[in-house]
Amino acid sequence: MASAKTSWSEENFSCSICLDVFSSPVSTPCGHNFCRTCITKFWDEQVQYKCPVCNDLFKTRPDLRVNALLSEMVDRFGTSVRIKEQPCVEPAEVPCDVCTGTQLKAAKSCLVCFMSFCQTHLEPHHRVAGLKKHRLVKPMDRLEDRMCKKHERLLELFCQNEQVCVCQLCTEKDHKSHPVVPLKEEYEVKMAQVGKMEAEVQQMIQERQRNIQEIKDTVKRSKADADREIADGVQVLTALMRCIEKCQDDLIQLVKERLKSTEKQAEDLIKELEQKIEDLTNRSSEVRPPSYVGTLRRSLDQLEETLNMEMKKLCDAAELKRVQQYEVDVTLDPDTAFPGLILSNDGKQVHDGTVVKLLRDNPKRFTKKIHVLARQSFSSGRFYFEVQVKDKTGWCLGVARESINRKGEIIVTPETGYWTLYYDNDGFVFRDKPAVRVPLRAELQKVGVFVDYDEGLVSFYDVEARVHIYSATGCSFTEPLYPILCPGYCYYGGINSAPLIISPVNLTD
Repeated sequence: MASAKTSWSEENFSCSICLDVFSSPVSTPCGHNFCRTCITKFWDEQVQYKCPVCNDLFKTRPDLRVNALLSEMVDRFGTSVRIKEQPCVEPAEVPCDVCTGTQLKAAKSCLVCFMSFCQTHLEPHHRVAGLKKHRLVKPMDRLEDRMCKKHERLLELFCQNEQVCVCQLCTEKDHKSHPVVPLKEEYEVKMAQVGKMEAEVQQMIQERQRNIQEIKDTVKRSKADADREIADGVQVLTALMRCIEKCQDDLIQLVKERLKSTEKQAEDLIKELEQKIEDLTNRSSEVRPPSYVGTLRRSLDQLEETLNMEMKKLCDAAELKRVQQYEVDVTLDPDTAFPGLILSNDGKQVHDGTVVKLLRDNPKRFTKKIHVLARQSFSSGRFYFEVQVKDKTGWCLGVARESINRKGEIIVTPETGYWTLYYDNDGFVFRDKPAVRVPLRAELQKVGVFVDYDEGLVSFYDVEARVHIYSATGCSFTEPLYPILCPGYCYYGGINSAPLIISPVNLTD
C-alpha cells in the first residue's frame, strides 16, 4: 500500500486573522479555521456574522468548538519548529529543567516554580492565568541557593555587617539597621579582591621561582668553583710528582756517580796494595772502605728541603691563582679619609699630603688615624683586591667592620674590628693581641688581600713572588666589611711619599 508524505509549512497552521500559528484553533460552519480569540474578537466588532475568508453569512452567531485534530497537529508543528529554532545549552549556560533528551538553553527562570524553562516550556507561563502571575527573571542556575529560605524571595542584596546575602524583606526586618548593597556591586568588589589576591599569589610564585633559580645558579657556581679547585689541585700535584721524579733521578745519579768514583779509588788502591803486599799488615788499619751513609743522609736532607720549598711555592701559587678569581672593583670613599690624605679623582690612589685640612665634621671620617675606607662593603661570600706598595717604607692595609671607632686614638686589632697587615723596615706585623711578626720579604711591590666572609678568613699575598704572607683564621664577622688603607706619613725629603694604588688583577699562569 502506497503512502504519501506531505510536507507542511507554517502557512498551513497559521490563522488568517493574526497570521500567527493557531492558538486553540476552531472551525466555522463554512470549514475555515481561526484562533478562538481572533474570530471571537472579529465577530464582537461586526453587526453580521460572516467568515473573514469567504464572507459567508450566518443567521446566528455560530457555536465554536475546538478543532481537536488541528489543535494536536498545531502543537506538534509548533513544538518541532520551536525545538528546531531554539539553541542547545552550552557548558557555561543555564539549561532548561524540563527538557528531556537534548537540553535546550533556558530563556527564563521562575522564582515561584524554582525552575528554568526554555522558550517551549515557558509557553504555559504566558498563557495560563495562574502562571502569568509568577515572577520571571533572567536564567539563573541553582535557584534554590539564590532564594531566601525564610521569605522565599530572591537574594539580591548583601549585608555588609554579617557578610551574608539577603532579600528585600530581610532588610525590613532582621537586617533593618544594617548597611546593604546590591549583590552585583558586592560581587564586583569581591572579584576585585580575588583578582588582587591572585596577582599577589602569582607574584609570590614568581619570587619563589626566582629564589629557586638563584639556588640553582649558586649550586652551578659552586660546582664550577669545585671543578676549578680540583683542576688547580691536580696541576699542583702533577708538578709536585714531576719534581719528586726529577729529585729521585738526581739522587740515583749522584749515588751511582759516587759509587763509581769509590770503585775506581778501590781498584787503584788494590793495585797499589798488590805492589806493596809486604807492607799490608802494617798499613791494614789505614785501608777502609769509604762510608756512603753520611753522603746519603746529607742528600736526603737536601732533597727533603728542596721538596718542601718547591711544594710550598707551588701551593702558594695555586692558592693565589684561585683567590684572584674573586676580584672586586674597589674605590676609596673621600668622606671617610683622614683630612691630611689626598685621593686621586678615580678613587684608586691615596698618599699623605703632609697638611691636615679643615673639613666639616663627618661621622664617617677618621680624625686621628690616617686611614681611608672603600665605598664598597661585603656581607657574605668571598672577595679579593690588590694594592701596589712599591717604593713605600711604611703602610697598613686590610679590612674593617662598619661599626669601627673612627674618632680619636684607636687600638687596631681584630677585637676592635680591624684585620690589617702593617709594614715598616723591621718587617711585617699582623696587628693582634699579641702582634704577629712575619718574616720580611725583599722588593715587595704588590699585596693581595683575600676575605672569605662565611669561613672567617683574611689572607695576605706577595703578588709578584706569588707567595702567601699570612692568614688570620677563625675570624668572627657579624656586619659589613670595608677594605681599609693607610699610606703612612710622608717624612722630610719625600720619604714614603709614594701612593698606595688599588690595581687591577693580572690573571697569569
